[in-house]
Amino acid sequence: MRTPFTRRPSLRYLFLVASIALLAACSRPTPPEEPVRAVKLLTVGVGALQSSLEYSGEVRARVESRLGFRVAGKIVQRQAELGQRVKAGQVLAQLDPRDYQLATDAARAQLASATTQRDLAAADYKRYQTLKDQNFISGAELERRESTLKAAQAALDQARAQLSSQGNQTAYTTLVADVSGVVTGIEAEPGQVVAAGTPVVRIAQDGARDVVFAVPEDKVAQIRPGQEVVARVWSGGAQLAGQVREVAASADAATRTYQVKVALEGAEVPPLGSTVYVTPKALSHAGAVAIKLPTSALRQEGQTTAVWVYDPATSTVKSQVVQIATADGNDAVVASGLTPGMQVVATGVHVLSPGQKVMVYQPKTAVAPVPKAQTAINSVALPAAPAASAAAAASSAK
Repeated sequence: MRTPFTRRPSLRYLFLVASIALLAACSRPTPPEEPVRAVKLLTVGVGALQSSLEYSGEVRARVESRLGFRVAGKIVQRQAELGQRVKAGQVLAQLDPRDYQLATDAARAQLASATTQRDLAAADYKRYQTLKDQNFISGAELERRESTLKAAQAALDQARAQLSSQGNQTAYTTLVADVSGVVTGIEAEPGQVVAAGTPVVRIAQDGARDVVFAVPEDKVAQIRPGQEVVARVWSGGAQLAGQVREVAASADAATRTYQVKVALEGAEVPPLGSTVYVTPKALSHAGAVAIKLPTSALRQEGQTTAVWVYDPATSTVKSQVVQIATADGNDAVVASGLTPGMQVVATGVHVLSPGQKVMVYQPKTAVAPVPKAQTAINSVALPAAPAASAAAAASSAK
């Protein structure tokens, strides 16, 4: 006879237990709670700007002439070289003068012919003047001889002027420097046929020097002639003072920038072509007060820039859109969106989400090391003295 305690469990019971175990094994584990992140905070405040706008320019001569021949012809010789210093009256280049010399000879022959015609007309007029005084001819005949003489004199004057002009044309086949300076460009070579007025040599005249630089459209309205600027040479040296001398009236067709010329002051002027950095005082922001943030606190939120603002009441962060005006060194200047006293997250802004709970990062302070060896000596050696004196007293009692 079987007792109730020895009955085997039914198949239904076993199936139920197996189903419960299977369901328990297939259920997803509860995800762990997201840890509270520690963030570094900074308090928004105002500070003075340190940076200012600086532009790169080039030292140029105030007057730079492009010299060319006043007549056309073929260049047979060029004495000027790039970088050469020349003086006024020095020969720079020469054209083939043979055609102009032939034209001069023809003008000289015309002058001789006109001189002969004038002399003949003068002698004829003198003879007819004598006949008129003796009443052998009429006054009308004398007037015709006088007209002939005047025409011959005019032809002579014309031939003389033509010879002088042709002589100048011959002299123009030699290109000479009209001022002292430095050759900064060669634009024609021997053997080249040039037209009248074609630039051949470019000369930077000695004298005052300018720094030429370009400014964008949004800054040119703030620059006026007479404003002070500070220039520094790229290769080093002391700063130079200068004044804005000229501002271009129209923008460059290629760069869409405006050219500004600054007159340098002082005896030590950088050489031509030197790179100079110019800081216009009218565009300087140094000393202005503004809100600045490190770039690590900024993040891109769509088409806007935002920061995380910390709420100390709930220990959470929320997104705040800000407007960036410019840069000041490695910091960004905030135009709007923040007020002094706010606390914003300084680093790790890309791993946070709106409403996330955070904790303020507390930097660990370094603890000065304890001189353990000295402590051990004090803790062991000092109590040993009474024990030693007690042992000495016991021995003396014996």
